[in-house]
Amino acid sequence: MNFFQRIEQKYILTEEEYKLLFEKINSHLEKDYYYKSTICNLYFDTDYNDLIVNSLEKPPYKQKVRVRSYNVPNVDDNVFLELKGKHKGIVFKRREKIRLDELYKYLESGTIPKNNNNQMMKEIDYIIKKYNLKPKIFLAYDRLSYYDKDNVNFRVTFDMNLRSRNEDLNLELGDTGKLFSKEKFYIMELKSLTSIPLWFIKVLSELKIYSRSFSKYGSIYSKQKEEYLNV
Repeated sequence: MNFFQRIEQKYILTEEEYKLLFEKINSHLEKDYYYKSTICNLYFDTDYNDLIVNSLEKPPYKQKVRVRSYNVPNVDDNVFLELKGKHKGIVFKRREKIRLDELYKYLESGTIPKNNNNQMMKEIDYIIKKYNLKPKIFLAYDRLSYYDKDNVNFRVTFDMNLRSRNEDLNLELGDTGKLFSKEKFYIMELKSLTSIPLWFIKVLSELKIYSRSFSKYGSIYSKQKEEYLNV
């Protein structure tokens, strides 16, 4: 799917909260096709980090550009170039599948590959060139992914071991990076085309687990900025 919109909610769970929650929801879930993977991302921004600075100010509409792969790719593997926007809790995503070596050529020359010269790619290309975006940070995490047995349009993912690096940004160089936190925690994301199932809401209420805003890129950027100012 090259374009979709959905509802997304995020929750930050401790190890204990994760175990209690999963015990109650496990019987409702099936493992997704990409059940266990390492998500590797390159996030794009301006020289002055305008996109993430604007995002952290929580405007009504915000957007990000990134390249994503499921596990560490080779240069001749396909990756996803994505334009992701969010408005009033609704997430809109456009993405283009592209070979990693072709992506690097495009970023160097600015010329869209012939095999990707479609409307979706042109929209992403427009944003990249309008703001002069370039890869700024590599970000990876390990993910467990599930879907509701009774509703395949409702997915639950658990991300852990959030890590990043600001150098050696090529995706094929591996998924190593500095851990965001030494403490074990999980980023749970609920993703639905319509609404969150009532059974899941009841479990969250019972365990007193509440959604909160959490941007992986934003959190790492803020932490790095704070560390830089405190040097």
